[in-house]
Amino acid sequence: MSALGEILARRIAAEGPMRLDHYMAECLLNPAHGYYATRDPFGATGDFITAPEISQMFGELLGLALAQVWLDQGAPARFLLVEPGPGRGTLMADMLRAIRAVPGMQEAAEIHLIEASPTLRAVQRARLAGHPVTWHDGIETLPEGPLYLVANEFLDALPIRQFERRGAGWAERQVGLDAEGHLTPGLAPPVPLERLAGRLEDTAEGDVVEICAGAVSFVEEVAQRVARHGGLAIFIDYGNWRSLGDTFQALRAHAPESPWVNPGAADLTAHVAFEPLAAAARAAGARPSAMTPQGVLLERLGITARAERLARGLAGAVLEAHIAAHRRLTHPEEMGHLFQTLAVTPETAPLPPGFDPASPDPL
Repeated sequence: MSALGEILARRIAAEGPMRLDHYMAECLLNPAHGYYATRDPFGATGDFITAPEISQMFGELLGLALAQVWLDQGAPARFLLVEPGPGRGTLMADMLRAIRAVPGMQEAAEIHLIEASPTLRAVQRARLAGHPVTWHDGIETLPEGPLYLVANEFLDALPIRQFERRGAGWAERQVGLDAEGHLTPGLAPPVPLERLAGRLEDTAEGDVVEICAGAVSFVEEVAQRVARHGGLAIFIDYGNWRSLGDTFQALRAHAPESPWVNPGAADLTAHVAFEPLAAAARAAGARPSAMTPQGVLLERLGITARAERLARGLAGAVLEAHIAAHRRLTHPEEMGHLFQTLAVTPETAPLPPGFDPASPDPL
């Protein structure tokens, strides 16, 4: 068992079973032993690869989408260009390169990164050398102003709670200890839950529903800022419209493993439910788009034409890798459908390119 695992086991032995969201928070963000606090997990030598690391096209197209919205909203002379969970800074670097072609936009941008990990801040500082950057531990310290935010694979790492249907009640999944003192999942006694009363209609005995309060509150804060000052937020993550089923997973060295074996040494994530995010944005006074698959969005933004242009002059293994990257980002059997996107704009502003209006039906 890892050092963090031993710490958590002692705490559970003394205090009783731990809620899953508390377990995730410790595993990912513990200052001394947490996953993100102690390593750079990205890329082929890490535990997973995100879309910006697959191809520059991803960030370039998103940057141009931001540019169109900036122009549509009057090209404000100052705006916040924000990325939460910016990884190695690759996405931000690619977006900055794209918007450099739009007169005045890069000069108007104030770059803000929301990143709690000192290790990753150092990587980002090197990647974005030459650009003035301000780092934040959370969204609450961002200054006021027009907000242009892109969150790619950020919400999936926010801690979740899981509830298993038991009759008309819900049993919360917890982390406890087995007879040998090893970490193991378990269930609290079932109780009725008002917040899940509506889910009795579309679930059956034993079904699992996940709740991510952190994602909802984050999107709510972003939407309030967009409604107040203008701008745009784009959220990209793997998930579905509504939570149904156990999606909690651990990933280490590009392979799944038990989330209870090496706390702090593996990435822990869960699929994002976009329905509550859209509802939070609307309640905050902003306008959510329809949920759009990543592959559809990228095709609408022109990724195929961009891929063809970049392919000129390539040959052999380099060309094959380029073609594979295009497929991986867009094909329905790869990231194209697993990953979904949602845009949030002011109520009266045009939607960004590539997004459709949300259904007029109430959420």
